[in-house]
Amino acid sequence: MALAVPAARAADGGSTSSIPHILVLGDSLVAGYGLGQGEAFPEALGAALHAGGRAVRVTNAGVSGDTSAGGLARVEWSLDDRPDLLILELGANDALRGLPVDDLRRNLAGIIEACRQRGVRVLLAGMQAPRNLGPDYTRRFDAVYPELAKQYGLTLYPFFLDGVALDRSLNLPDGMHPNAKGVQVIVGRMLPMVERELDALRAGN
Repeated sequence: MALAVPAARAADGGSTSSIPHILVLGDSLVAGYGLGQGEAFPEALGAALHAGGRAVRVTNAGVSGDTSAGGLARVEWSLDDRPDLLILELGANDALRGLPVDDLRRNLAGIIEACRQRGVRVLLAGMQAPRNLGPDYTRRFDAVYPELAKQYGLTLYPFFLDGVALDRSLNLPDGMHPNAKGVQVIVGRMLPMVERELDALRAGN
């Protein structure tokens, strides 16, 4: 039986079980801002994996408003839950606040390094900066994710909001956060990549 367990109930041993454990580290896009119970991305991903016959545990480690610096500050204790795979979705709030791109790169690299030290696979979810921040900032910001993926040999999902951003029917009234339908689009697009990561874990790669 597959298990999709929210963070408050996901502390029963992680990779000590034969069931693979996915931890999704992110901001409000992961936490499920404005959504009902079970509608956030980690829970929806767990349900989709369950429907496909995969036994898996998914932990929601999303914190609304979090930046890459916040994620770095809490990654060590998040990893204490012993995930096998960490989906890293951070950076949207860095862009909204116009924080330095070099800080974003350093913070994400720190999270990736912490995972590597613990033997945890990382699937990196990219983000794009709002275009109104100017061409130089957006170019440098957007490049961080593929560059880190290449540097560390990670699987990259190029843009977490692919197929959802700017579509009113798939977002909450604020135009920034996906609604339940939008989350399902994200899950559907990312699911094959997550399944390949789980297969690689099973194969011991």
